[in-house]
Amino acid sequence: MQNSNGKSNEKIYWADVCASEVNQDTPHLIATGITPSGPIHLGNMREVVTGDLVYKAIKDRGLEVKLIYNADDFDPLRKVYPFLPESYSQYIGLPICDIPCPCGKHKNYAEHFLEPFLKALEELDVKPTVLRSSELYRSGRFTEEISTVLEHSAEIKEILERVSRRKLPENWVPFYPICKKCKKISNAEILEHDPEKHQVKYRCSCGYEGVCDYSKGEGKLVWRVDWPMRWANLGVTIEPFGKDHAASGGSYETGKEIVKKIFNANAPYPVPYEWISLKGKGAMASSTGVAITIDSMLEIVPPDVLRYLIARSKPEKAITFDPGMGLLTLIDEYARVAEKADSREYELSKISSNLATDIPFRHLVTVVQIAKDDKSVMEVLKRSGYDIKDEGAVLKRASRARIWVEKYAPDMVKFTVKKELPQDVFSFNDAEKYALGILVSKMEGLSDWTAENLHNSVYNTAEEAGINPKSVFTCIYRSILGQERGPRAGWFLEALGKDFVTRRLTEAVSAGAQ
Repeated sequence: MQNSNGKSNEKIYWADVCASEVNQDTPHLIATGITPSGPIHLGNMREVVTGDLVYKAIKDRGLEVKLIYNADDFDPLRKVYPFLPESYSQYIGLPICDIPCPCGKHKNYAEHFLEPFLKALEELDVKPTVLRSSELYRSGRFTEEISTVLEHSAEIKEILERVSRRKLPENWVPFYPICKKCKKISNAEILEHDPEKHQVKYRCSCGYEGVCDYSKGEGKLVWRVDWPMRWANLGVTIEPFGKDHAASGGSYETGKEIVKKIFNANAPYPVPYEWISLKGKGAMASSTGVAITIDSMLEIVPPDVLRYLIARSKPEKAITFDPGMGLLTLIDEYARVAEKADSREYELSKISSNLATDIPFRHLVTVVQIAKDDKSVMEVLKRSGYDIKDEGAVLKRASRARIWVEKYAPDMVKFTVKKELPQDVFSFNDAEKYALGILVSKMEGLSDWTAENLHNSVYNTAEEAGINPKSVFTCIYRSILGQERGPRAGWFLEALGKDFVTRRLTEAVSAGAQ
């Protein structure tokens, strides 16, 4: 599409813009990462999926690119989070890779939260090379850089104070030893540095004086120095990160100067992103309990829809996630996008290995409340004429709908088909009973029991009976559910089947006539 000046009006997708702006003549390394100190939630997913979207955009340009995920499992446990027993207070300050697993089934605390997240990434078609900070530090990978930092502490201190506009302690050194006595990552007083032996003599706040060997990972750099150090060491060229790090005087700004002056390297191309908030509760954070984990979200949302949640918005745009009705709207929107299959957002969201079925999610929300087991679900869908050849895909989608109803659906969506005729029918007036009688006759005469035909039958009945169509719909719901409202009538009646619906409405007319 072109405007009057002959220029294209078509907007270039944001990830493709990133791919076009980076150096086209060099291999790229995209770094993502997070500290697995608690359940890794939907908000955290934005960083990794954003990185993956840029990765795929760069790959589409034919450039050499690699995506890494760095698990910062060498960070300390900062407090006893709401999801932890009070007994974990004894581990505050210890590296989370050295803390016992909460469930006892994983190697350590960090892996307890990391394992389900990495499985979720596979489902989301995100396939990074996974690094662990503890392994990098303890393998000696950062020895040279740590030595450089210790030798240039005063210069780094000046950069941080000037750029971040905050005062640091007089004898501040950007290296925290792991105390051999209390085992904590300690903001200790650094007494001596022996660069030949890679050793630091320290005095911990617990009172212990000792020596640590940083070539063996017996300490780590503070965050604002660790980050640019890793840019230099790993060769990071692109990195998405939260808006807090992008603020004036923030970690990216200080890191940009540190990596240049201390490590003689360049800061990566920045892709700052906004938070994902939970509707009505604010920004997601496992530390506050305001979060939905990615693995629990994948129980109800197809992975390509979750990718689309991120892909459809520019990184700098905040996302408010509504796991209730908003989720149904999102799934419907993705279905429309997938049907057209002509947008870059869809192209970067679709997962070829994903189980697929074209049965609308909203319809399955109705079906799973009518049919209580998998066999019944398949029978209802077959009766409605849906393609159910891929039974695994159908039942997976049905399972997601069932879990959504149980955990997130608002009350207005939930219903129960009454086994016996509800008492409500005895209050029907003559006009309503007359209309239901007409409706039953029309339904019995239908050759195709479809949602559209049923919907039209209700309107034709209302016109013939001379009453408001809304009154007919209300009578249907009161006869079957014992309530004023219910799911979309056409789909609902189609799913219930001709025999049940005509029998129940006939009973309602008869009961109301007594």
